Order: sequence, then C-alpha cells, then structure tokens
Amino acid sequence: MSAVRYFVHDVQEAIAFYRDVLEFELIAQYGPAMAIVRHGSLTLWLAGPRSSASQPTAEGETPSSGGWNRIVLITEDLKSRLPAIEAAGCKIRVPLRTGPGGSQLVIQDPSGNCIELFEEG
Repeated sequence: MSAVRYFVHDVQEAIAFYRDVLEFELIAQYGPAMAIVRHGSLTLWLAGPRSSASQPTAEGETPSSGGWNRIVLITEDLKSRLPAIEAAGCKIRVPLRTGPGGSQLVIQDPSGNCIELFEEG
C-alpha cells in the first residue's frame, strides 16, 4: 500500500472538501487528529495539528500545508466540472489551461494544498 500525506488545518473541513467536492470516500477517521480518504487507487492521509506527524522535528521545524507539490486526479470533461468547483468556493491556483498533453486546473483545499485536475487529450 502507498499513500500521500497532506497536512491540514482542520480534519473535518478537509474531509468535507475531499468527499463533497472531489468525490473521495472516507475510509477512517481518528478523531480530530487524522483521517484517511480514497479516490480510486489514491489513498490520502489528512493529518491535522493534533496528529503525531504534525509535531515539531528535533530541529524545531513544524510540518505545514501548502506549497506546489500536489496530487493529480485524472478526470473527464474538466470544462463541465468547472462551474461546480467554482460554486463550491474552491480557490483556483492555476486556471484551466490546455497544453500538448491535455487540460489542467489546479485548485487548493481549505489548507492550501494543491490538487491538479487533469483531462488527457
């Protein structure tokens, strides 16, 4: 099994975003500290401030959300999904673009983590 971990500000808010906007399935929740969601073969661990993974390192650095690393969800008919994404209040980090491999849209979850929606073509 492989998984990706995202640090989030609020686990409940993250669950709602991934479940309701991006159609992930909630697999497990460990109180307010952490949750596991799945979309196809992607398993995503949502680690809140109370999770052990969010504790400071020996050097004093605290893991945090955001940045440009991202998961990529392959989707169909991206253009028709855009109105629902906008209606959900998603922050769009990179607007819909088309390149040689297809179209992409980069949105952010409520904690600032990037999600790329990609349509081949």
